[in-house]
Amino acid sequence: MERAPSRGDPWIGRWGRRAISIPLYVVAFVAIAAASPLWVPVALVLDLATTPRTLARLRTLTFFALYLFYELLGVAAATGLWVVHLGGIVGGEPRWVRANAALQRVWTGALFRGASGLLGFRLELEPGSAEVGRGPLLLFVRHTSTADTILAAALVANPSGILLRYVLKRELLWDPCLDIVGRRLPNTFVDRSGSRRAAEIAAVAALAQDLGPRDGALIYPEGTRFSPAKLEAARVRLRSEGRPDLAAIAEGFRHVLPPRLGGPLALLEAAPGVDVVVLDHAGFEAAASFRSLWAGGLVGKTVRARLRRIPADRIPIEDRERWLFETWRDTDDWVGRHTTNAEAPR
Repeated sequence: MERAPSRGDPWIGRWGRRAISIPLYVVAFVAIAAASPLWVPVALVLDLATTPRTLARLRTLTFFALYLFYELLGVAAATGLWVVHLGGIVGGEPRWVRANAALQRVWTGALFRGASGLLGFRLELEPGSAEVGRGPLLLFVRHTSTADTILAAALVANPSGILLRYVLKRELLWDPCLDIVGRRLPNTFVDRSGSRRAAEIAAVAALAQDLGPRDGALIYPEGTRFSPAKLEAARVRLRSEGRPDLAAIAEGFRHVLPPRLGGPLALLEAAPGVDVVVLDHAGFEAAASFRSLWAGGLVGKTVRARLRRIPADRIPIEDRERWLFETWRDTDDWVGRHTTNAEAPR
């Protein structure tokens, strides 16, 4: 599959955005590095006075510095790739995509190891989880934070060597690495405003075309991060849209949002005969905001995950909306059990 076209993101827009985001990241990293002789002891004193067992503030600020450093390394490595391959001219498009996919695996793997090491959380895959194996596959992921992107890489893409084609929100293009490398790979960045809904769904469906044994398409069916207010608003919307059957299922949800139908159903329609893998996880709720990280919500926690592979022949042709909601009800039940039993910070 070729890289996604620059639909709705012309050259001047991309480079105008990068002219802001890349210097901003450079300034942020230089500032946090230069100020480390100040913030390290201050954070340590605050931690010892309030949360000595977790050292949450020191860990969080150190991780933020590491993230900025990895971003700049990623931009430098992406620039080097462009020079070597002349943007895909040398070696052709397939080699260019493979090189950028390899960079993505290295970057996401390093960031995940850095996060787990500094923040002290553990990742446990539930025994009996499905072996991802080979593609093609459609990966449906529960959404709680931007950390979900790294989790999918750590559990699916990197171990299996599968190139995931991501459906991501356009706001993430302000992350320089996602903006540069993410646009070189067959991903789509969607506008969630709804002003171009038909075009956005068509772009999502295009990701599922020509999936091979080393390919997968990833989507977050909920479309946004969970909150009780969003859950209630989604229930109201389902009733107003004349879907009391789906609203009745959503009434039982406690930890997930009802899945949006457009993107997931478009992927299913565009990839007949392709299995669905569902990635359920519990514990990353503490990474949903800087405030929760600052409070030490993720320190010492066990993040639990489960992979379910649903064969294509078990996915109905008719009433896929109900099938999707019932699948997400299983996710909600599983998250509820593991959220209740979540460990407290050490």
